[in-house]
Amino acid sequence: MKNLLIVVITAVYFTSVLFMSSCQTQNSPNRNMADGEGIITISGAWALYPMMIRWSEEYQKLHPDVMFDISAGGAGKGMADALAGAVDIGMVSREIYPEEIEKGAFWVSVTKDAVFPTINRNNPVWETINQKGATSEIFSKIFVTGEITNWGEVVGRPEITDPIHIFTRSDACGAAATWAEYLGALQEDLSGVGVYGDPGLLDAVIKDPFAIGYNNLNYIYDMQTGKPIQDARVIPVDVNNNGKADPSEIFNSKQEAVSAVASGQYPSPPARELNLVMNSKPTGLVKDFVYWILGDGQNFVDEAGYITLPEVRLEEELIKLD
Repeated sequence: MKNLLIVVITAVYFTSVLFMSSCQTQNSPNRNMADGEGIITISGAWALYPMMIRWSEEYQKLHPDVMFDISAGGAGKGMADALAGAVDIGMVSREIYPEEIEKGAFWVSVTKDAVFPTINRNNPVWETINQKGATSEIFSKIFVTGEITNWGEVVGRPEITDPIHIFTRSDACGAAATWAEYLGALQEDLSGVGVYGDPGLLDAVIKDPFAIGYNNLNYIYDMQTGKPIQDARVIPVDVNNNGKADPSEIFNSKQEAVSAVASGQYPSPPARELNLVMNSKPTGLVKDFVYWILGDGQNFVDEAGYITLPEVRLEEELIKLD
C-alpha cells in the first residue's frame, strides 16, 4: 500500500510538471528567450513557405539551440497572426495594405517570385495556347467577367466547345490577390471553385483536363528536375499582345521562369516581392534571424528557386531594422 501511494504521488508530480511546462511553452507571450536560443513561430503565405523552411534549416545549423514552428495557411492568416502577436513572423506574399500599417504592421521584403496561370497538358487546346499565349484581357474574361466560358473561345477555334473549369483559392492569400491585381480586380472578384492552398489548387488542375488555375512559382515546378509537376503546365502570358507566345514568354523549366521574373520580362504583378511581417520592430532572436535572412540567407535564394532582391533593396530593408 505504501509503495502504491509513492507511485501515485510520483505520477501526479510528473504529470503536473509536464502540464506546467506545456502551458509555459504555449502561452509564453515572448517565445524568444536569450540570444541564441528559443523558439521562433512563423505562419502565412504558401509562396514563401518552401524558402522559409530552407532558411530555418540553414540558420539552425549556426544556432542549434534555436527551434522553429512554421506553418503555411495563406498570406491572410500570416498577416492576422502577426498583427495579433500569435506568431513572431507572418509570411505575406503581396503588398502591405495601408490599413495594416495603421494597425502596427512592421515588415521587410526578403525575396521575390511570381504567380503563373496553370493548365492541364491534356487540355484540348494546350498545343495551340502554348503557341499563341493568352493576354491579360483573355484571363480577365475567364476569371472576372465570365465572358469566355469554353476553350475554343480562348484560342479562336469555334469547333471546340469544351467548358473551362475555373479553380481559384478559397483562402485569403497573396497569390489570389496578386493574380486579381494583374487582372484589375480583387480576390473576391475571381470566379471559380475555391480550393485551399497552393498544393490543393495545383492538384485540381492536374486532375482536370479542362481546368485553369494559378500557382506560385515553386509549386508548379519540381524542385529536383526543374520541370513542371506531372500534367501541370504554365500558360504563356502574351505580354506584348502580339498574338503569339514569344520564346521569352514560354516557360518549360523553372529556370526559364525564374530568369523571366528576375529580368522583368514577366510583368509585376503577377510577379511581386515577398514580405515578413511583425507587429512591431523585432528585437532579440527574431531580429537576428531577419538580419541573417537579408544577409547570408540570400545565398540560398537562387538555389531554392526564388529571385534575389537587388542590393539596393536589401540595404533599404536592413536599414528598417536599425
